[in-house]
Order: sequence, then C-alpha cells, then structure tokens
Amino acid sequence: MSEFIISCCSTADLSARHFADRGILYIPFHYSLNDVTYPDDLGRSMTSVDFYQAMRNGADTKTSQVNKEEYLAFFESILSSGKDILHVSFSSGLSGSCDSARMAQKTLMKKYPDRKLLIVDSLAASSGYGLMMDTLCDKRDEGKTMEELAAWLEEVKLQLHHWFFSTDLTFYVKGGRVSKTSGFIGSMLHICPLLNVSFEGKLIPREKIRTKKKVIARIVEMMEQHARDGYNYNGKCYISHSDCYDDAKAVADLVESKFPCLNGKVLINNIGTTIGSHTGPGTVALFFWGDERKD
Repeated sequence: MSEFIISCCSTADLSARHFADRGILYIPFHYSLNDVTYPDDLGRSMTSVDFYQAMRNGADTKTSQVNKEEYLAFFESILSSGKDILHVSFSSGLSGSCDSARMAQKTLMKKYPDRKLLIVDSLAASSGYGLMMDTLCDKRDEGKTMEELAAWLEEVKLQLHHWFFSTDLTFYVKGGRVSKTSGFIGSMLHICPLLNVSFEGKLIPREKIRTKKKVIARIVEMMEQHARDGYNYNGKCYISHSDCYDDAKAVADLVESKFPCLNGKVLINNIGTTIGSHTGPGTVALFFWGDERKD
C-alpha cells in the first residue's frame, strides 16, 4: 500500500501545532491589509490579535484563493517524493479554490501516472472544516486506505454542522453583505445575525436575534436540535472566534453543560485571516456532527 499525505487549505482554522500533530499539510490562502499581501500562515506573519486590531483601526482587507500554479507546486512537491495525496478543499460554495485544485490534478496525473491524487470538496469552512480534517485523521489512524477515506468523506460531509453569529455588523456593512441602513438599525437594536453553512457549502443568514445573551443561547439550541444522538452526542465539538474569546468561551461552557458525553472539552480556535477578513472581529462559530444538512 502506497504511503499517502492528507492535505487541506489554511481556511480549516486549526493551529499550526494541531496540523503538525495530526500530520496534515496545508496550503495557505492569501490576504491583504491596505494592499500589503500576506500568506494565511496560521499567525506566523501576523497574529490574530494584530490582524483584528488592524481591522478595527480601519485597514482595508482583501483575500485571494489558492490558484492552479500554487497547487501545482504544492502537490508536485509531494508526488515527486513518491507519496500519494488526499486533498480536502475549502468549500466550493465559498471559493473557487477547489476548481483550481482539480485543474492542477488533471495536469499532474499526466505527469505522474503511477501516483494518486484525490480531491474532495469539503463543503465546509473554518474550524468545521478543521473538525472534518481531525476526524478524517482519526479514521486514517484506524487503518483506512486513502480511497476509503475519500469515500467516507463524501458520505458524511453534509453531517458536519456550522453555526455562526456576529455581535458586530460593522464589517458586514463594509463588505456589502448588509446595507448601511440595516446595519445602523441592527446595531441600535443589538441585532446579532445567526447564520449557517448550507448543503451547498454557502453561508446563509437564518435568524436575526436581539442581544448577545439570546444569540449565545440560540446557537446552542441549534446543537440541541441537530447533534447526532441529541444530548448523548459523544463526538468532538469545535468553536472558532474572531477576537472575542469571552463570547466563544460562554458558548463552550453552555455546550459542555448540556452535552455531558462530549469527546473531550470543546476546542476553541481562532478564525483565521482569510475568513476573518470577511467577518471582522466579533464572530463566533460552533461546529459539531449531526443530521444531514438539507437546505
């Protein structure tokens, strides 16, 4: 059986240590602050605290996906060493990166006909994508082949739930996702939008909830409604946040109080610079395995 590598994009929003400990390679997206471009390299070029403070100070942000040429170099460095690759891409509903990976795949399979390169569209984002990768590694460590892992992912990927809320509409307005009028009224009324990732891998607004306290309770209610085995859920649970740790911790504490069978404590990660460029500070996301996403 050939040795294989599991890889993904930096947008899985796990720490560099987590990636290294699980043996996952990642390829970075890119972001810019005031037209200076950086790799989304998990805090090496810029810490999350500095990044979000720059946004609060008015820095303009942009992001760019991984292109075909970058994938060619990334994949070839692995294939040329005699290893196969299972690459799980960032959601095609949020980026064209998966298409770029598949274009690179077609080119490289002609050059390396004896090697294997499998591409799976995660339809996932942030630490939900990260939870998917972590669970994939658990299956790898049980002895599953690369093909078995790819088939398993295709079967279960829509069972990975993503729920987000934001307590700061400033950057949703700035990015054009919320009108200035709606943003002003929402801020005055302390509206916190609740969103999730659909079966198409797109981020969809679901509810408008007044006050942080209520939206924290509501996001955990979504886990109560959708988690596998309900309150007996025994999988892992991840949270990511954009420089609002106290809000993330409040969600984690509530989850741990309601789901006593969790596999370990809730893991709290940072929302990385790519996704954070669009959300700005003040966003919390909750991820768990549950029923299948159908809308």
